[in-house]
Amino acid sequence: MKILVYGAGVLGSLYSARLHEAGHDVALLARGNRLAALREHGVQLAEGDSPVVRNVKVPIVERPTDGYDLIIVFVRTHQVDEVLESLTGLEADVLFMLNWAAGAEPLGAVIGYDRVLLGFPTAAGTMDGDVVRSRATNNITRLFPTPIGESDGHITPRLERILREFRTAGINAKVEPKIDAWLKTHAAFEVPLLQAVNAAGGPVALANDPNALRSMIRFMRQNLTAMPNQPVPSGFSVLRFLPEGLLIAMFRRFLRSPTAAQLNSPSPAAKAELERLAEQIRDYAEIQKASEGA
Repeated sequence: MKILVYGAGVLGSLYSARLHEAGHDVALLARGNRLAALREHGVQLAEGDSPVVRNVKVPIVERPTDGYDLIIVFVRTHQVDEVLESLTGLEADVLFMLNWAAGAEPLGAVIGYDRVLLGFPTAAGTMDGDVVRSRATNNITRLFPTPIGESDGHITPRLERILREFRTAGINAKVEPKIDAWLKTHAAFEVPLLQAVNAAGGPVALANDPNALRSMIRFMRQNLTAMPNQPVPSGFSVLRFLPEGLLIAMFRRFLRSPTAAQLNSPSPAAKAELERLAEQIRDYAEIQKASEGA
């Protein structure tokens, strides 16, 4: 399988390097300053704060072309429209690995519904200049598996092939038959959480503000109730039913943990992505409300 990884940020760099090191035929699409750095040094990787940096010479391209079997898109939610324009007219299947609560319809309407697959990258890291520093607590090869799926829930030969490609590269991945509901559930939880953290000035400040926590929890419940499907994973359903006081205590504990410290200081790109996700949630909530009133 010939693979193009579209997007050379943290996630695209991590996944393309892993696939390349496993011997897969993969190229990484980059632009601007990132393109020049990758051509000179390759993908530079480090674990956490380690001074040891590995250089992985993944082939680099500037634009998508025909000749690939699969294009894996790693961009921010608000950047998808530009990506879709560049993928029209190509033949490759496209796996969108990103925050996305709008379903496959707006993607398929532009590039063709039969080309679209959905997924979510569970790896994480930060950019330190041109070096990608992966977080040991959320590594690509362990902990939470990367969910991927067909928008209609079917398990197809192409989906199984992608899964094999990931697993042979050491990427922990699984088929998620309800990938659209999975992505909507993630957004329903993430948007209120990150908006509340940003408004409070950080996770610890939010933990110390019970009124802000109540507002956040009610927003989460509102989002989950507005979903056209049941939450996936099903455990998120408890957010709609557990006593508010218990949820406040649970979130306080989380927000004071080292894991939550990573939620500090959102970048302008992260804020723009959050706004687009919130817009997608509002859109499907309005559609759901209109269908119930019909």
